[in-house]
Amino acid sequence: MSARTAVLLTNLGTPDTLARTSVKRFLREFLSDPLVVRLPPVFWLPLLHGVILPFRSGKTLQAYSRIWGEDGSPLLAYSNRQRDALQQKLLPQAQVELAMRYGNPSYPSVLRLLREAGIEKLVVLPLYPQYSVTTTATSYKHLVTTLGRMDWKPEIEFIGYYPDHPAYIDALTESVREHWQRQGQRHLLMSFHGLPQANVDRGDPYQSQCETTAKLLAAKLELAESDWSIGYQSRFGKQTWIQPYTSDVLHKLVDRGVKAVDVICPGFSADCLETLDEIEVEYRNEFVALGGEDFSYIHALNEREAHLEMMRQLVAPYLAGEDTSAAD
Repeated sequence: MSARTAVLLTNLGTPDTLARTSVKRFLREFLSDPLVVRLPPVFWLPLLHGVILPFRSGKTLQAYSRIWGEDGSPLLAYSNRQRDALQQKLLPQAQVELAMRYGNPSYPSVLRLLREAGIEKLVVLPLYPQYSVTTTATSYKHLVTTLGRMDWKPEIEFIGYYPDHPAYIDALTESVREHWQRQGQRHLLMSFHGLPQANVDRGDPYQSQCETTAKLLAAKLELAESDWSIGYQSRFGKQTWIQPYTSDVLHKLVDRGVKAVDVICPGFSADCLETLDEIEVEYRNEFVALGGEDFSYIHALNEREAHLEMMRQLVAPYLAGEDTSAAD
């Protein structure tokens, strides 16, 4: 390929295999990131290595075992398909690669490949629609650190967030409407990954951007206020996280007589452990146990054509031969 520009898609990451050592290695890298767990290392690291990893790795392995497919981890499988499909859209303007913040394919391995290919410009698209220090910022920091260690200085365009991008809202709207055409319309719960409240108090814009996405999607779907809810999932540890918690929202819906609910997770660009197990298994069971009757998960955008077109629109202003007037 003659292109001197590369589009680098990046996401969180996943264990390589269904082995406890692989799961433990992934969790160690993830939970050792000081931008993810913002506690003093002298306190956190002994707790992580002595208590959390020995116990949590087994539980996490069980969860991954429930969703693991023939092509491995769903997050990696969907991300690879996104990469391949976007590459077809961007030929011959750019080479498209995928790197995971934690695990494989790693930043060092992918960046070495791009340097050897003669790449001079990187357009980096972290697949986190809403910005957070724990996702987007650590991706940028890791990118810059890795490039510094390689002594490589390509031109960088970093796309930090897109919670209100029209193509993103349109893709979400399309997925919900298609689901309702098949199964009928019910109450829509939009569940986003949670974040410690302390992070928001320090200025992280994540919660505000999640609310922006939720309101725009509800408006596009022409929903009344009583027809949709927002919640935050994946709480970890004893500290207070941003609220309302998805679990509490499900309780309140059942209490007010809502027996059928559709759940969408707009913050996840690809289905993963948090959607396929936490939502589709754990929260479904909880809803039914509370007295709910019909719980349906609307899958992540994954490799939907509208999602890929959104990616193309996000990176297009930074590619040679494209109109840059739309660049944000």
